[in-house]
Amino acid sequence: REFSARLEELDPRQKIRAILMLGPGSSRHLLGQTRSRSGRQAAVAATREAAESSLPDIDQILQRFSGKRLAPHVDALGCIPVEATAAGIVALAASKHVKAILEDQKISLLSSSLS
Repeated sequence: REFSARLEELDPRQKIRAILMLGPGSSRHLLGQTRSRSGRQAAVAATREAAESSLPDIDQILQRFSGKRLAPHVDALGCIPVEATAAGIVALAASKHVKAILEDQKISLLSSSLS
């Protein structure tokens, strides 16, 4: 909800970075195999394959909204960073290939005063 609210406040031409979680959740059927190294490798390969197959459709949406992928391939979790306008992010959220969209946020160390 917070990310959605921030998208509504953006200038229509302003671009934002986000991380797309792609694919149909192919790792669900591989959960029993993930205890072994080969099982984990098979799960990663299946996740990547499912996500990579959706990239042409994702690229079309990005092109319509002056967006772009920020990585050439999906990662082991089936995620890929993108940059697009708020309307592009909304269009991506409506895609059958996108499971979730996460706002790309800066990571920082916790304050030492918390220790």
